[in-house]
Amino acid sequence: MPVFMPETIGDREKSVNAGDEPTVIQRKESSLLQMVTALALLLGPLHLVVALIFMACFLPNYLAFSIFVLLLFFTVLPINDESKLGRTLAWYICYHCCAYFPVTLHVEDIKAFESKRAYVFGYEPHSVFPIGVVSLVDFTEFMHLPKIKLLASSAVRFLPLMPVRYGIKQNRMVKQDLCSRPYKVGIFYTPFLRHIWTWLGITPATKRNFTSLLEAGHSCIVVPGGVQEACLMKHGSEIVFVKARKGFIRIAIQTGRPLVPVFCFGQTDVFKWWQPSGKLYRRLCRVIKFTPIIFWGTFGSPLPYRRPMHVVVGRPIKLKRNPQPTMEEVNEVHSQFVAALEELFAKHKARVGHADRQLTVL
Repeated sequence: MPVFMPETIGDREKSVNAGDEPTVIQRKESSLLQMVTALALLLGPLHLVVALIFMACFLPNYLAFSIFVLLLFFTVLPINDESKLGRTLAWYICYHCCAYFPVTLHVEDIKAFESKRAYVFGYEPHSVFPIGVVSLVDFTEFMHLPKIKLLASSAVRFLPLMPVRYGIKQNRMVKQDLCSRPYKVGIFYTPFLRHIWTWLGITPATKRNFTSLLEAGHSCIVVPGGVQEACLMKHGSEIVFVKARKGFIRIAIQTGRPLVPVFCFGQTDVFKWWQPSGKLYRRLCRVIKFTPIIFWGTFGSPLPYRRPMHVVVGRPIKLKRNPQPTMEEVNEVHSQFVAALEELFAKHKARVGHADRQLTVL
């Protein structure tokens, strides 16, 4: 039987095992006020924007116009992703969100990760909101990887930041900037949300963004199932939509970055939800790149239920860099990733309290 030796590192607790069990890391519990505030900062901006737009429909014209001006102001307000205030706020969100549920990180082979190397994390499932991913971002400091970016749906679209200077074409300027500060290429423009997401290290999920970040040495977290997977959710089961998702595999091969399977147990249980069914609904989701869904948590509010989440990180799948991989090579690596994800689920589900949960891979 493995022997666990609790070890406190700073303000997190780490369990080091003497056998083949994974390294287990969990954040110490915070006060309820701190945890709820952190979740409000993470999930609240989008609800606030929707609420303001809804209110504007029923207010006098001058008040509705004031709301429009406010939203427009926060849409164009410049963002400094290196802002000390912003980074402090991002750390606060990550720290206390992990403590709320709590989110526990399980790393099968933590010694296999090099702090100076970039990785592609394939995170599943998407669920209503992939909130367990906060355990992987660099502000949480669980993985000791200093530069991690989360690629989010382009439904929350972005605007180019690079102006035309010195008579040089804008496209050329953007291309040069990709090599130095790739995460400056685009920015979300949904009011309020754009600031929080940028400070958290979330960036638009575009091919150009993904590739340039990896080339610049950033690890990237992708949720392959995305919007389509959220449309296929079922209560009491885990569904991942990855069989047709091969773009992130190709980019990992092209850049030679190791591919890491990640599965979050318990994430589908932190919200209750209702959504329409049928092909028309799924087509609509694909077109708008967003999943219209009614969801609720504690007392019917947007605050998620306090139910433990376990994020399990598998061993890296090492890849040889190939700028022009064949379809056969992509399919082979994709099969390895899917098999590793299925193995990860089957191996750890009983240990983290989900022995009866079944995984469906579509």
